[in-house]
Amino acid sequence: MIDDVLGPSLDVLFCGINPGLMSAATGHHFARPGNRFWPALHLSGFTPRLLAPAEQHLLPSYGLGITNVVARPSATAAELSKQELVEGGRRLAALAEFVRPKVLAVLGVTAYRAAFARPKAAVGPQEEAVGGARCWVLPNPSGLNAHWTLDGIAGELARLRATL
Repeated sequence: MIDDVLGPSLDVLFCGINPGLMSAATGHHFARPGNRFWPALHLSGFTPRLLAPAEQHLLPSYGLGITNVVARPSATAAELSKQELVEGGRRLAALAEFVRPKVLAVLGVTAYRAAFARPKAAVGPQEEAVGGARCWVLPNPSGLNAHWTLDGIAGELARLRATL
């Protein structure tokens, strides 16, 4: 299990699907070298420089945090059951209610659809709040997600950032 990265007055609480095996081994979110979260976060303007996963503790100083829908690590998100995602969605709603970020940003449309029973959800802002927070779905930054380029992911993060 990887600790959440939280702080007071978060603008955005980013939510991964679940930790990969390298993240579980290091204790850092989005730790696999092929993961595009950290480069996209910087390219979108959320951070002034490219942060390494080991610098995740700096995120709250930028008004950002990280959690996961499901805490259990796996090699791929496809190994998660629908029940794990649904339970994770309930936990995430409770966490958002407690932490009170302005926006909850879920990194993975398929996981969002399963966790919150929104089968037609698409990348972008969602009509429904989660735990009182505005919700935004972003592309999964995993290197396994070939449908999105780094520039495309960074563009979606920049679109979210422009609403803050």
